[in-house]
Amino acid sequence: MSPLLHVLIALAAVIALGQLLGRLLARLGQPAVIGEVLAGILLGPSLIGPVWSAFVLPPESAPYLGVVAQLGVLLYMFVVGLDLHTDRAQARLKATIAISQAGILVPFVLGAVLALWLHATLAPAGVTLGSFVLFMGVAMSITAFPVLARILTDRGLSQTPLGVVALSCAAAGDVTAWCLLALVVSFTQAQAGDSVVVIGGAIAFVALMFLVVRPLIRSIARDHGAAEPTRSVLAVMFLALLLSAIATEAIGIHAIFGAFLLGALVPPETRVARALVAQLRDPVTILLLPAFFAFTGMRTRIDLVSSVDAWLICGAIVIVATVGKFGGTFVAARVAGYDARFSGALATLMNTRGLMELIVLNVGLELGVISPALFSMMVIMAIVTTMATAPALLWLGVKHGSDPGGSDPCLTP
Repeated sequence: MSPLLHVLIALAAVIALGQLLGRLLARLGQPAVIGEVLAGILLGPSLIGPVWSAFVLPPESAPYLGVVAQLGVLLYMFVVGLDLHTDRAQARLKATIAISQAGILVPFVLGAVLALWLHATLAPAGVTLGSFVLFMGVAMSITAFPVLARILTDRGLSQTPLGVVALSCAAAGDVTAWCLLALVVSFTQAQAGDSVVVIGGAIAFVALMFLVVRPLIRSIARDHGAAEPTRSVLAVMFLALLLSAIATEAIGIHAIFGAFLLGALVPPETRVARALVAQLRDPVTILLLPAFFAFTGMRTRIDLVSSVDAWLICGAIVIVATVGKFGGTFVAARVAGYDARFSGALATLMNTRGLMELIVLNVGLELGVISPALFSMMVIMAIVTTMATAPALLWLGVKHGSDPGGSDPCLTP
């Protein structure tokens, strides 16, 4: 079979199995994306490797699948940026900043400390301690903003006080985390090249985006007001997306940063942003992202986590990630004046990682900062922490479908 046929079969298989698992998990209160992630792993080499590789997706097809996967992630990060409502944080600016940054700082520090222990055994040969420590810190700090938004929407909490605070903190925290990841990638890439070019290029790109591109995009978006954007306007936006991705990839950071930053610069309340999100969300999440899940599944080797010691390390990663994210958010929320149960619910939501964590891990694997074994352990951590969100909220007594207009913290008495 041709490589294209292999890729099409892989996409069909992951979509079909992902939808089936997503529906089953949705009945248990789990986000559908977990079913799609598990579908990629189940169809990867960890479980049915020989059959899958021989008849569906042989290794020589991986580069073709990787291209589709990268395109899917690129467009997905653009949509995430478009859907980033930073205005939500305005009403609770001080509390949002404090909580979100504590939810980044504490897991970052704990992840960095854990990396000091793991470097000798799980870092690839030649990876410096600095790069490994920085990447692990960032990987532990991620919150899956889109998955969190989906959980809140499914539970009818997106417009409640808890939902608004959670979305505000996740948005602010993700901006910080992605900036940190961009710095880590620049630092890592600079080990083999000219650090001045990489870091200087990144700074120049961000300055150009904010000082030149941002005013132009906002002018174009607001000129249309309530009118439907024309094909020419949408073509300009897609051209800007490609140029941003090309620029960041050429600089030596990653194309997804250019896509995310461009999306974040478009005012989310404009008709242009809404039209782009409406046209891209379903094709990207239903058709293209399954390629990313299949590609991730090919790289996830559960069989590498086979010894007792490996599973103990995996358990330690899950515990450190949970304690760091939950603890940092909980303490900061309490200091900000929220009660214990509201703070616990908020900290539980911030511990959701999902797809964003997988994107970060794939970046780390492509850079050679983490080994396949550690990649698999971190994928397991992302799945466990995301799946723990729904039962933890239920245990805390979070109401399902709370009145959006209520002033209570969405928790049962």
